[in-house]
Amino acid sequence: MGYVAVCGGENAIRNSETLLQFYRRRGESDPIQVRQIVQQMRLAVDRVMAEGSLYDPTLAALAIKQTEGDLVEAAFLVRAYRSTLPRLQTTPLLRTSGMRLIRRISAAFKDVPGGQVLGPTRDYTQRLLDFSLLDECGPAPEPPRTVLPGGAPEETERISEYLRREGLLSEPSRDAPVSVDITRDPVSFPVPRSARLQHLARGDEGGMLALAYSSMRGFGNVHPTVAELRVGYLPVRVAVPGLLEPVVIGEILATEVEVIARDGDAGSDGSSSPQFGLGYGFALGHNERRTICMAILDRSMLAAQPSAPAEDQEFVLSHIEGIEAQGFTNHWKLPHYVDFQSELDQLRARRAAGPGTREEPLIAPCAEVPA
Repeated sequence: MGYVAVCGGENAIRNSETLLQFYRRRGESDPIQVRQIVQQMRLAVDRVMAEGSLYDPTLAALAIKQTEGDLVEAAFLVRAYRSTLPRLQTTPLLRTSGMRLIRRISAAFKDVPGGQVLGPTRDYTQRLLDFSLLDECGPAPEPPRTVLPGGAPEETERISEYLRREGLLSEPSRDAPVSVDITRDPVSFPVPRSARLQHLARGDEGGMLALAYSSMRGFGNVHPTVAELRVGYLPVRVAVPGLLEPVVIGEILATEVEVIARDGDAGSDGSSSPQFGLGYGFALGHNERRTICMAILDRSMLAAQPSAPAEDQEFVLSHIEGIEAQGFTNHWKLPHYVDFQSELDQLRARRAAGPGTREEPLIAPCAEVPA
């Protein structure tokens, strides 16, 4: 296609960058500190960490400050920085049953072993503007004392395990022993479930929400129930030469969701009993909406014969990639002088030839991806 080099605009570009910094710092208020963003905008920070695919609250907060709160652009900066980091080691699999819980709920059962822990949530409050925050001052409020003696247990069995023991939950498909790493290995469709989950874990939340909602509204067959939602801290371990057991090097905040939905294929041929199907979601940070959508889409893409957009893995995974989507969208702002002039020439020629002229396509659809 007709890209051309743009020359002579260095001064305008430098002035534009200077003006951008003016808009970022305009006004008389003190600059926002990165630590304030980490401490008081935790959900924005957690979303950027998830979509940036890097667990570092400070870097995520820095990206939010640099981009003036544009979370998609902030995730782009974090993921770009991530690509420069060396990969030193791969940790053993995380055991989410040992999560140090700050929140655990089930929409499927009222009474669950270990109890339900509401934790920090807006689910049960009115959605009204709090005008007292306009002039908020003073120290932070003290957290309430826990209502569970001793806190949540260290090992909490998933609710899905109870259903599985009763034979009501279908067994998940097993991938190859070595999982695909989508940041290193080229992806070709169809992809194994491990690769699908990686795409979903760092997908654009808005895109995932739209596709999951389409399935819930009838453009798909998944009307889910949240079997369990967990938010808590997971220990991260690494193997150290000379030691038999991996060593804990820290912990990360994460959200895990399992949804169950009727499996429309099971039992249809009389060869097996009807069962529930399971969808799984996991993301860095406190990201409940993201992980619910992730679990719904995971369950949707397990369909043997896709019949809806949310069930087609190539459609879903190609269109929830927020970094690529925003890059391709933004590139239309760059000069396209030559190809548009070609369109103008063809259109004028057709108009001059008269209404009986056979119409030819103006130009082939633009398929280039900007660097």
